[in-house]
Amino acid sequence: MASTSKTSPHLQSIEKSQQLMVNGKPFLMLGAELQNSSMTSPAYMDTVWQKLVDTHINTVLGCVTWEDIEPVEGKFDFSELDKVIEGARAHGLHLVLLWFGSFKNGLSSYTPSWVKKDVKRFPRAHLRKSGGILQTADVVSIFHTEARDADTRAFSTLMRHVKEIDAAHGTVIMTQVENETGLLGDSRDGSSAANKKFSEPVPKDLVEHLSSKWDSLSPDLRANLQVFKGLGQKSGSWESVFGKSKQTDELFMAYHYALYVNHVAAAGKKKYNIPLYTNVWQNYVGSDDDNAFPVIAGGGGEPGDYPSGGGVSNVLDIWKTFAPSLDFIAPDIYLNDYSASCKKYRHLDQPLFIPEQRRDEYGARRIWKAFGSFQAIGTSPFGIDTLEPETNPFTRHYKLLSQVKDIVLETHRKPGSSIGFFFDELLEDGRDPSPPTIARFGDFEVTIKRCFVFGKPGSGAGMLIHQGDGKFLLIGWGFQAEFKSKSPKSTFTGILNFTEKMMDKETGKLITGKKLNGDETRSGKYLMMPNEDPDYGGFPICVTIPARTMIAECEVYSLEEGSGDL
Repeated sequence: MASTSKTSPHLQSIEKSQQLMVNGKPFLMLGAELQNSSMTSPAYMDTVWQKLVDTHINTVLGCVTWEDIEPVEGKFDFSELDKVIEGARAHGLHLVLLWFGSFKNGLSSYTPSWVKKDVKRFPRAHLRKSGGILQTADVVSIFHTEARDADTRAFSTLMRHVKEIDAAHGTVIMTQVENETGLLGDSRDGSSAANKKFSEPVPKDLVEHLSSKWDSLSPDLRANLQVFKGLGQKSGSWESVFGKSKQTDELFMAYHYALYVNHVAAAGKKKYNIPLYTNVWQNYVGSDDDNAFPVIAGGGGEPGDYPSGGGVSNVLDIWKTFAPSLDFIAPDIYLNDYSASCKKYRHLDQPLFIPEQRRDEYGARRIWKAFGSFQAIGTSPFGIDTLEPETNPFTRHYKLLSQVKDIVLETHRKPGSSIGFFFDELLEDGRDPSPPTIARFGDFEVTIKRCFVFGKPGSGAGMLIHQGDGKFLLIGWGFQAEFKSKSPKSTFTGILNFTEKMMDKETGKLITGKKLNGDETRSGKYLMMPNEDPDYGGFPICVTIPARTMIAECEVYSLEEGSGDL
């Protein structure tokens, strides 16, 4: 594998994770993904770049399609891509290229026409329908090498070109290899080539990995392998070893998809060794929204409802082991429980990146959980180019994060020193869908709740950082923090000081604003980080100040009194 220059974008190991390094420095990706085909037009992008800058985005995710760069086999055209890269660079933005090669949303919709029309050279997968009918799918089969090899040639040519025109600038900092791979409409390919593979002995490297790494496998994968554990067979066909089920089909597809994508990624990485990943259309495992969408909208609960064989948590270990040229596997989180999904994709301490998520306020609040609790290297709402900065919810969130990004990055190097949280709008019946967040840092337990107001409390989001002993940094709005010493000798926990902070643009350091106390601490009970427009509910005294800098520092203390002092 090609060596990585100290200045080339790369991942650097930190405790229990990795950080993205850009231009030799840790980089917090405040990303956003464009609509599917937006980046195929430099002229269109010229109308978008400044909007992205004004939204405080620092990294743009956009497609490079196989059909655009190789419309005729063997003849490549990068002229439009070059203009896009130049446009991003001129606006001080970084790019993550999304390679829409063999797969986009489980289909082959962005393959060149010469691939789509030549079914003999590039056979399709077949879906098994009732009555034994086989239906031709709109996706190439992964059990033939021609499509894989043609994709590999195109991707490696792309990566070589990007290195030639951009290595000195570092505009392109990562590449996504394929998009939401997997088979839709069936749990496995039913073509004759796939059936032959399915009946052959399970590869020894897979069985050995599952057996030797059992205790470290993800809980979701272990749950699906109970039949395998019970049968105790280490050789034979896939059904002989793993039993007959859709989960066995999914495991079969995952193994072969991982090999396919790794083949493409490995060739590209030899040409330009920057971080590579693939993204995942998740299976439906429950929403964190009380008004949950139908199961089918969330990807469905069975392999084939969502792309079977993609890197869902059920088979994440397979992808991590058999696609080693990918630096990590990244979850798209739209309808699933956000926090649970973040946790699943930190499996084996792989870095967390969320390349697609909701672009509304509901989604924006949740990025604080990713950055504050799971050391995320970046987040990225989808379809951002059709929003205006003035009404885009991410403008406010990314603006604050852009101010404190260096603090967040330093915190990521100290796992367990921060926690992220969010509070959604109250439900129509007045119920609160967001319970308090409780965490312990040293001797202090902190309870983070929705910020108290006399009227209707609003939404909120942020993170709390432990700076050592009783010192904490609070970032965000719409919450309050109450501290309690857990020392058995403590008889009182109080607030020594609470100070508004702001970022000095010249030095990049926090400087002190107002000294907060009294009403801002409810007379010493808890620390308030209010919304910008708190509701007084008709109360005649404005005892809750509006949010201003949304950054504050505090120090709490504990008293230990002997029995004679009481």
